[in-house]
Amino acid sequence: MKNLLLISVALMAMIVTGESLTCKTCRVGFRGRCVFTSTEVCSNSQPNCYSGKVAFNISSLMSLQSRGCMSSSLCNKTEKGTLLTAGYTITRDCCSTDFCNGATSVQPCAALVAAITAFWSPMVL
Repeated sequence: MKNLLLISVALMAMIVTGESLTCKTCRVGFRGRCVFTSTEVCSNSQPNCYSGKVAFNISSLMSLQSRGCMSSSLCNKTEKGTLLTAGYTITRDCCSTDFCNGATSVQPCAALVAAITAFWSPMVL
C-alpha cells in the first residue's frame, strides 16, 4: 500500500510539472541586454518559448531583442519589411523546455526527485 502511494505521488508530480512551460521574458532589449526581465508561464495558445530579434538594415548597432511565449505558427520564421524606408529583419527562434530562451533554471525537477524516491524507497525499507 505504501509503495502504491509513493508511485501515485510520483506520477502526480510528473503530470503537474509537465503541464506548463515557463519562459524568460524580455519585452525590449538593446545590444543583447534586456531592459525589464521576468518569467512567464505559457498558455495553451502560446505553448513555446521564443527568442526574437529585429535588426535594422541601416546599422548593425540598431537591433532590438525580445523573449517570451509564442504561438507555434509564428515560430522559427524570418520576416523582412520596411519602416519609414528603413529595411528590417525579424527573426524568431522557439524552443519547448523551461527557460530554454535565454535563462537557466536553478529549480530541481520535482518529478525526477519524486520518481527516484518512489523507485528507491521499496529497496531501502
